[in-house]
Amino acid sequence: MSLLEVIALTAADARAAQEGGADRLEVVADMAADGLTPDPDVLAAIRDATDLPLRVMLRANAGFRTTGAELDRLRHAAAGLAEAGADGFVLGFLDSFGHVDAAATEKLAAVAAPLPWTFHRALDHAADPAQAWRTVRGLGGGLDTVLTAGSARGVDAGVDVLVRRAAEDPAAAALIMAGGGLRRKHVAVLAAAGVTSFHVGTAVRPDGSWDVPVDPALVAEWRSLVSAAAGG
Repeated sequence: MSLLEVIALTAADARAAQEGGADRLEVVADMAADGLTPDPDVLAAIRDATDLPLRVMLRANAGFRTTGAELDRLRHAAAGLAEAGADGFVLGFLDSFGHVDAAATEKLAAVAAPLPWTFHRALDHAADPAQAWRTVRGLGGGLDTVLTAGSARGVDAGVDVLVRRAAEDPAAAALIMAGGGLRRKHVAVLAAAGVTSFHVGTAVRPDGSWDVPVDPALVAEWRSLVSAAAGG
């Protein structure tokens, strides 16, 4: 079965995404910073607006590094967001050398348990993305999705990397959620390699703008495209 995840900033986004046929929402705030942790009240409003699964961002700054104090705040936030309706989380950190910060990531994932979680595009910004991919694949504690474009520059630049990773084995393909500048032309190529999960944000907003809400008609077009290419 395929999966289409849509970024939602508001309850209106959530309703539109569900109307269009999205399977899951990634709930974030402040897309100017590429997505930060939302307010629990916003999440609660989104939870009231939809019955779709909600993956909620745990990220406190525009970069991918964290500190002990910031991690403590995120751990506290995770508990409040779970109470507000989160079904899972989106997280992931790099250390000062640009390697996956497995200790910080696993510490936050432990607080999220037993809810599942996504390792986000910190992977694409690692100093050695191939090594980072191997590290992420070794993380446990409920990790079931890796949101990746295959490149810090987006799916256009990283599609071949995603195809190679998906070809490693079915478990690798099952982890990958392609997103980050995903375009319609990429879907069939990735689906042929075994990728069945896709993530969109501006692609389902008129003029590709974060300043306007999700358009259910655009979501429906993506839903049909993904279903045709990846099945279900």
